[in-house]
Amino acid sequence: MSKAFASRVCRIVLMALVIGALALGGTAQAAESRLDTILDRGVLRVGTTGDYKPFTFYDEDTGEHEGIDIEMARSLADALGVELKLVRTTWGTLIDGILEDKYDVAMGGISIRLSRQAKVFFTIPYLETGKAPITLDENVERFQTIEQIDRPDVRVIVNPGGTNERFARENFDEAEIILHDSNVTIFEEIVKGNADLMITDAVETLVQERLHPELEAVHPHDPFTFTEFGYILPRGDVVFKEWLDLWLHTSMETGEFEEIFEKHVGGN
Repeated sequence: MSKAFASRVCRIVLMALVIGALALGGTAQAAESRLDTILDRGVLRVGTTGDYKPFTFYDEDTGEHEGIDIEMARSLADALGVELKLVRTTWGTLIDGILEDKYDVAMGGISIRLSRQAKVFFTIPYLETGKAPITLDENVERFQTIEQIDRPDVRVIVNPGGTNERFARENFDEAEIILHDSNVTIFEEIVKGNADLMITDAVETLVQERLHPELEAVHPHDPFTFTEFGYILPRGDVVFKEWLDLWLHTSMETGEFEEIFEKHVGGN
């Protein structure tokens, strides 16, 4: 089965699941949906961490956000005909922000996980990736496998509270795990020699090796894991989920998402 055909099959299955969910939730009143609340308010609140290139990045110097999912957030607000308000959040409080009604949607390279799905809804996935290492050019052959990395003399640096830390703690018993609060400066720690490598989503390693010539992504097209990205919304609001899924599906089919993705990732 070709990858393109498998992707189409996956998309059809996902859309069927959405339709099934709508059938189960068909008795819900439209007035109860956040979709109506956003339209009445005239503002879409999007939670984003601002520390994860190429998806979401907050430039402290300019006070502006940029990235794939920042542009998608603008597209979403335009489609709704409302203003966009970006709300800064962290990986550790990402779900809490939805549960506490601090924002309507969370966007920014967020992995779809069963543990998260237990508390919130996800849209259909828009990107497939997985965890892969990034290290200094001269160390690429040293860190090809989990077994090569999981050694007492290896220092793995991760940002706390997200799937990168979870992966490290689940897979490395011998390697030293170093927590670094800033996902913006974390790659510089490898360049400086304060850590040996980082495990993150493969698409991010491709961007970071371009930003830091000293670093190289390790088999980014054959990652250790399978991960899909989606956008988070409150659990139970089937009407809002249906609308977001249709908007995202349309963006992917018309080429809008691909154009935005290529703009930020390039030909990697």
